Amino acid sequence: MKCPVQKQCGACRYMGTSYPETLHKKHKFVSSLFPGQKVELVRGMEEPYHYRHKVYAAFRRTKDNHLKAGMYEEGSHRVVSGSECLIQHETANAIIRDFTQIADRMHLSAYHEDTGFGILRHLYLRISHLDGSVLLVIVTGTKDLTGSRKLTGELLKLHPEIRTIIVNQNHRRTSMVLGEKEKVIFGSGYIYDAIQGIRFRISSHSFFQVNPVQTEVLYQTALDLATIRSDENVLDLCCGIGAITLLAAKQAAHVTGIEVVPQAIRDAKNNARENRITNASFVCSDIETYLEKQDSHPDVIIADPPRAGLGKKVCHAIGSSGCKRMVYISCNPNTQAADCEQLKHYGFKIQHIVPVDLFCFTEHIETVVLMLRKNT
Repeated sequence: MKCPVQKQCGACRYMGTSYPETLHKKHKFVSSLFPGQKVELVRGMEEPYHYRHKVYAAFRRTKDNHLKAGMYEEGSHRVVSGSECLIQHETANAIIRDFTQIADRMHLSAYHEDTGFGILRHLYLRISHLDGSVLLVIVTGTKDLTGSRKLTGELLKLHPEIRTIIVNQNHRRTSMVLGEKEKVIFGSGYIYDAIQGIRFRISSHSFFQVNPVQTEVLYQTALDLATIRSDENVLDLCCGIGAITLLAAKQAAHVTGIEVVPQAIRDAKNNARENRITNASFVCSDIETYLEKQDSHPDVIIADPPRAGLGKKVCHAIGSSGCKRMVYISCNPNTQAADCEQLKHYGFKIQHIVPVDLFCFTEHIETVVLMLRKNT
């Protein structure tokens, strides 16, 4: 398939290349970061299109004063209009298209980053793989969304799958999509999704992987490598809303999830309660501080940090924790490789490297690395 705005958008650098060839390129890239190590073949998708269940759109006005929505051009904040993105879920494409047409008829202004004026800044959608329900967030650059009742009323008639709508205010000069203030104007403010039978409540600020099909592959790969026993204690670093924590709790004696974002911890605790999982607990803390305060050491550490990686201080804290088995999940193999080099100073050795393709036709790849301490 070919995308008509591929050159301007730049997000799907490999679109137009055969999917097996993209997997080969990604395998070669990961292998280059771990010289001397065997890297397994990339675990890809059977159907690599329309996989994104988490979608953002920005807005602009054309010269003839029509409202358009799309993604940012690579390396800029110029909006590239594209109504049928080949990697976004088809429901998301349809909702963005219809929302834009309704807002255009209502003459709602697009937010302009240079001036700081305008109403519509972003549209954020999350689509449940469990039941197809949609969480919709309208991000405004001003305090009020003019005509919100008319706008949402028309949209809900076209898309009854939308279960909740939130208006989020973000008037700051920042690249962050969501602001701090928001109001639920329809529904409960959240939807549910599931992984391996465990239900997760997803709100506007929740972190949940964009590709639900490959998320199951990714997390199962991590758990298979971890080989958690029923008498072991597990530490899940950067746990988010507790997805890996609760999955690991099926196998472990106890799992503790660590996360620095308070909202994520609240969601994680709620997810444990709703799934009646009693051998998982959650702590809101940075990793280094938490590990330094512990008297006992975990048997297994699972880490899934942001793109910046763990860093030297956290690697030192992990090295001092007494843990002998670690599974490191990363969306940025560059920082992951650097962290693995740091962990080698504390006796860890790489045993397995498994890439998983969550971002088909882009240059991005998730990698799972199993590390053991020597003599383990």
